[in-house]
Amino acid sequence: MSGFPGHPETLPKWWKEATIYQIYPASFKDSNNDGWGDMNGIASKLEYIKDLGANAIWLSPFYDFPQDDMGYDISNYKKVWPTYGSNEDCFNLIDKTHELGMKFITDLVINHCSSEHAWFKESRSSKTNAKRDWFFWRPPKVFDKEGKPIPPNNWKSYFGGSAWTFDEHTQEFYLRLFAETQPDLNWENDECRHAIYEDSVGFWLDHGVDGFRIDAGGLYSKTKGLPDAPITIPDSKWQLCEIYHRNGPRIHEWHQEMNQFMKNRVKDGREIVTVGEMAYSTDEDKRLFTSAARNEMSQLFQFSHIDYGLDPLFRYNLAPTELKYWKLAIQESFNFINGNDAWSTIYMETHDQARSISRFCDDSPKYRVISSKLLSVLLTSLTGTLYVYQGQELGQINFKDWPIDKYEDVEFRNNYNAIKEEHGVESKQMKKYLDAVAVMSRDHARTPMPWTHDEPNAGFCGCSIKPWFSLNESFRDGIDVEDEIKDPKSVLNFWRKALTFRNTHKDLAVYGYDFEFVDLDNRKLFSFTKKYSHKTLFAALNFSSDEISFEIPNDNLTYSLAFGNYSEEKVDPYLRSLKPWEGRIYIHENFSLLDL
Repeated sequence: MSGFPGHPETLPKWWKEATIYQIYPASFKDSNNDGWGDMNGIASKLEYIKDLGANAIWLSPFYDFPQDDMGYDISNYKKVWPTYGSNEDCFNLIDKTHELGMKFITDLVINHCSSEHAWFKESRSSKTNAKRDWFFWRPPKVFDKEGKPIPPNNWKSYFGGSAWTFDEHTQEFYLRLFAETQPDLNWENDECRHAIYEDSVGFWLDHGVDGFRIDAGGLYSKTKGLPDAPITIPDSKWQLCEIYHRNGPRIHEWHQEMNQFMKNRVKDGREIVTVGEMAYSTDEDKRLFTSAARNEMSQLFQFSHIDYGLDPLFRYNLAPTELKYWKLAIQESFNFINGNDAWSTIYMETHDQARSISRFCDDSPKYRVISSKLLSVLLTSLTGTLYVYQGQELGQINFKDWPIDKYEDVEFRNNYNAIKEEHGVESKQMKKYLDAVAVMSRDHARTPMPWTHDEPNAGFCGCSIKPWFSLNESFRDGIDVEDEIKDPKSVLNFWRKALTFRNTHKDLAVYGYDFEFVDLDNRKLFSFTKKYSHKTLFAALNFSSDEISFEIPNDNLTYSLAFGNYSEEKVDPYLRSLKPWEGRIYIHENFSLLDL
């Protein structure tokens, strides 16, 4: 396959066709019974990932860190966090991944580092330190009548409260868009920027990694002057500030510079993949970021579909939903690449998202398995590089009815404290927040991987050890690897079939173009067509617990049922109706076009 004329996005690449399996190291597999996952634990399960049908693994940060934000607060880019193992353990894991014919992708966290990093310790030591300008330091705007310093602007942190922290030693604030232990790096400083490339990129390229997921990839370029943000949240003194730090004036320049650094560093000819976490970007920006001719990044993650149903002013407030707008949000992930030399991704879960079954389907005992399989049918039929998050292949669901003190996430804690301080623990704002957390918390994805149904720790670690984080009790209901491997009707075994289908029909499934909705306004049916050469793929997906009808455009009974989530003996491929949470993929081949 060499690509289809007029559609440069169909030019084949390994990283376009790959299924990339994300691993959250702390929660994947503990090999030494200390309650934490580790490098050797990951190595022991690589065959499982390969047997699933994945071609690559992506590891969330495993570098040395003080553990304020689970590895996204890096204190040493060139050292593995000792709890996860040694550098040698990681190098061995990279080697074993390659021996199994898979690729190794690591996380690149370079918008910020830890306040324990040597760079920041130097920077905060004095106002005249050579690294002072490697971070954003500003004097207080004013002091209030009690003598309390007021931050330089009204920017709100992603984790709640002000985006500034006051440093008593130098009597200035530093900018941190996330936690107070995650100071933002100043990319405008050339020396700082090139040190970032060397430590976080060059070191790991030298040790054989095949790519990087770029955390917060649109946030490096801030508007000069860091002005106050407009008032969009009337009842808060801290305001959304993305207009001044998302996809800023030099962001494309710096991604091109970093891409060139990678190309110069790799000497063995391997093709490096980069996937940027770009959150919300215009179609034009998405094309600029991922255009092959521009050499910025290979592909990107956008958030419209996973943040659908959330208040745009604060993602921990739930908003009304309608299937139509979720469909349109999903289309944003790949519509911009049609007919362009750009590329994108398909995903529903990461370490930053709650479980997709609980959010978009029905996680009740009656429908959990079939609706899990429906999401698998959808994902494996969409255009782009497919990402699967650990436990997603099991049909893992959100944990239920956990008390507040069981949550671990710094984002949860900081937002909780900020709302408590501004509005009170009994406020309507707090109630809305806690209602949303039960649905949307990142902690839902971070519970330890259930390898067996054995009490008390489901095979994640030894029975006498307390895991770093509580397990999702769902392993007692058969949501675990051991039980699902044995069950031919399990979600796990269906994911294997789905990935086989995607690979067998990669022309249509991976590279299909000219995506068009069918019956977009339908409140229960998610249906579309897309093409590749003389072939057409038609999908009919019932996102409801009702039986519904559907129609195939230009249906002349030449569409063959190629894949679905109900067993073949329960499906009449010529009957245009769908059972609850049923999904079907039909393929039509127009043989007359072969003569053109």
